[in-house]
Amino acid sequence: MSKHPNDNTAATVTAQPRPLDPKTYPLLSRISTPAMLRKLPMDKLLELCEELRRFLIDNLSVNPGHFASSMGAVELTVALHYVFSAPDDRIVWDVGHQAYSHKLLTGRAPLFYSNRTLGGLSGFPNPAESEYDSFSAGHASNSISAALGMAVASQLKGEENPRRNVVAVIGDASISGGLAFEGINNAAISNSNLLIVLNDNDMSIDRNVGSLNSYLVNLNTSKSYNNLRMRTYNFMKRLKLINESNRGRILRFNNSLKSLISKEQNIFEGLNIRYFGPFDGHDLPRIIRVLTDIKDMKGPRLLHLRTIKGKGYEPAEKEPAKWHAPGKFDPQTGKRMSSASASASSLKWQDIFGTTLVELARKNSEIVAVTAAMPSGTSVNMMAEAFPDRTFDVGIAEGHAVTFSAGLAKEGLLPFAAIYSSFLQRAYDSIIHDVAIQNLRVTLCIDRAGLVGEDGVTHHGVYDIAYLRNIPGFTVSAPRNATWLRRLMLTASMRESGPWAIRYPRGNAPASDSPEEPLSELQPALTGKGELLRAAANPESKGVTLLTLGPIALNAAKAADIVSSKGIDCAHYDMVFAAPIDEEILLKAAQLGRPIITVEDGIVEGGMGSAVAEWISSRGLPLKVIRLGIPRKFISHGSVAQLQTLCGLDAESIAATIEKVAQFPTKISLS
Repeated sequence: MSKHPNDNTAATVTAQPRPLDPKTYPLLSRISTPAMLRKLPMDKLLELCEELRRFLIDNLSVNPGHFASSMGAVELTVALHYVFSAPDDRIVWDVGHQAYSHKLLTGRAPLFYSNRTLGGLSGFPNPAESEYDSFSAGHASNSISAALGMAVASQLKGEENPRRNVVAVIGDASISGGLAFEGINNAAISNSNLLIVLNDNDMSIDRNVGSLNSYLVNLNTSKSYNNLRMRTYNFMKRLKLINESNRGRILRFNNSLKSLISKEQNIFEGLNIRYFGPFDGHDLPRIIRVLTDIKDMKGPRLLHLRTIKGKGYEPAEKEPAKWHAPGKFDPQTGKRMSSASASASSLKWQDIFGTTLVELARKNSEIVAVTAAMPSGTSVNMMAEAFPDRTFDVGIAEGHAVTFSAGLAKEGLLPFAAIYSSFLQRAYDSIIHDVAIQNLRVTLCIDRAGLVGEDGVTHHGVYDIAYLRNIPGFTVSAPRNATWLRRLMLTASMRESGPWAIRYPRGNAPASDSPEEPLSELQPALTGKGELLRAAANPESKGVTLLTLGPIALNAAKAADIVSSKGIDCAHYDMVFAAPIDEEILLKAAQLGRPIITVEDGIVEGGMGSAVAEWISSRGLPLKVIRLGIPRKFISHGSVAQLQTLCGLDAESIAATIEKVAQFPTKISLS
């Protein structure tokens, strides 16, 4: 595994290879580079596709990952590596959900057992892991822009003989994202040799939405027309009747003539991008022929392939959304296995949010829900079922989701916008310019906040506290349990103005937390006020003051129990709010005179701990503040528990920090 010199994603693979059984995988076991793939005859390539699918089923059934997308992209991947010469040619994957076969064909099959585990392969393409991964892929819609940059760079560097080909592989959901449109628009006016492969399976994690999806479903370009056009182009090129100087005019005339005859306008050809397709994305010989024919054409081109998500595994083909990332399953029956870590009495944070939102919406007709292509991932689908006219899935468009919510709020509605923390980063300007400056009642419900685990560096939601708490007028909160999530949502629904953020993690809330208490019996939270969880048993004894934000309070509470047996006394407050910070709690901590330890599941620099340190420093108080959180580096993939240990946020690590810094109180004058 190679590592880029500028990479700091902690992605070095330490897992040891496990050679494949040649009897089970006679072809795949012998392929360690795409060059070896290109030596196979066509019939063997078809056999290889079957082996790849069998390998994915065998491995992902016991070590979960993104299943359906990769199953649907097997032939596409084999064809790309057969026609193009990676890594010299660049293949840029969008998101990377469909790139498992790519990893298997580029030397990583013996390591695939470690996929998405600590010290193992990343679940997404990552240049730190392999030279065949030409660009980082974790968030949607970036492939076209990145590939265009690579293609232009290749031209500027004079890499024309031999020519470096650049291919962007993008899905039908990702191509609806605004960044993809920006890339296409720029590519259309460039002379770059960019090939865009549109992998169209009419599915994303949830069902695609928007007019572009409907357009792609209905788009039908004649196969005979495409074949005739390609033959005519090659014939005219050989006779030197066409060249790059007149190619654009001929292309525009050709597109206009076709539109007149068919009475249909192709959006890509309307942008002067050569369009080929749609073709059957599982017809391997056909895909190889088409890729070979268009490989050396100059200028931007788009190849449209229709694929089936979950192809080759009947349960996944029938329910592709459920098989996007199904967890462990029985390969024979398709029965999915429930997580052993999930208690029968516990609920997912997102489901607590979803049920509470519906309860609030029943009482307040101004409440609406917005999500960006994640209705099931955020449980906004519960709101959609109860109030379909008040629920809006805007697709992969987080910036639009925020500004759309601002428009709703400007006209008196109360939008709750549920967006993953790492995806919300894409909407930062919209948050400031369209929401905060106008002090609008938009509630950002930030799902997957903190360390998310196996999805790794591109998906950890660790920056939201730092990038939101400094925005004027923004309330930033984090519940430590289900009851507090419901209280914060209730409070947000009652406010008169101003933007709110409520962040909560992936997975299950603690089993002891119950969201069943009726909203009518819940007390609204007081904005900017935290809660005492553990009073100092002896204020004169050696100890510390713990200030926590969110569910990480549970780890801190365990740490306090650990050090208590060693004679160290801890006071513990749940701050609840990173902004505004609870100054009464800080005054009490200062009066206690012990070192303060802040703990949060977010980047340590600029987070809640920084707010505490700023408050202490601005008053010139001689108090030691130790901030625990995510260090200023990119965190790799692994289980949440493993990553918390790496970051010093598990109970034992927090206890060790307490023991190291605990002191007897210092008398401090607060006058």
